[in-house]
Amino acid sequence: MKTPEEIRHLPNLLISQTSEDGGYGVLFRLGKRFASVIWSDGGGWEHVSICPFKRSYMPSWDDMCQLKDMFFKENETVVQYHPAKSEYVNNMPNCLHLWRPTNGALPTPPSIMVGVKKGQSRAEIEAAIKEVCENEQIHRQHSETC
Repeated sequence: MKTPEEIRHLPNLLISQTSEDGGYGVLFRLGKRFASVIWSDGGGWEHVSICPFKRSYMPSWDDMCQLKDMFFKENETVVQYHPAKSEYVNNMPNCLHLWRPTNGALPTPPSIMVGVKKGQSRAEIEAAIKEVCENEQIHRQHSETC
């Protein structure tokens, strides 16, 4: 997560309150109040939530990417969880959250399992697919021996 000083200088963010482990503020879009945002760093997690003021508006993929870019560093991976239904919490309509554990890296699938990166050559694509297949074969062999 970015430092408190970096967050303090974010454009389009009016900070209402800060504390030792985070803060609360208002995001502006095109000069108008767009959403409230809460950020925190505690309990082993970095967290940012966004709640649009227009309750019928659900933040888009682009909104969440912009939020990620505002509060997290380029090399950090964050997630939006979809927990078991028994763990659902919905205190605010259309409020979405980004999470990053501070005690270790998040596992991520190889990007080739999502699609082809822009500019990736055919040889790079084939090598990435081969690596995924080889890793799967190693995993299966290990599972069979345990």
